[in-house]
Amino acid sequence: MLAVLRTVDLALDIYTWIIIASAVFSWLYAFNVVNSRNRFVASIGEFLYKVTEPVLRPIRKILPDLGGIDISPIVLLLAIYFIRQFMWTTLAPVLLS
Repeated sequence: MLAVLRTVDLALDIYTWIIIASAVFSWLYAFNVVNSRNRFVASIGEFLYKVTEPVLRPIRKILPDLGGIDISPIVLLLAIYFIRQFMWTTLAPVLLS
């Protein structure tokens, strides 16, 4: 059971970094720091969008409109942090005892 918990924890950790990369990429794209016509840059942006948008879209529907500020990645990161802490402090002791 410990292997399953560690695998889920690793997957959540990787997804956390993908969310951060997506947020940074969106800032770079918005301020024209990266060349959006470059095929490699476009494929990275498309990948990050396809991986994060299905999870962020429902959060955006719930959050109030804050103008140009999108805090849905922060809300998702907080949810992932909560899940990881809940898994190790509540589930792990019960499942591993």
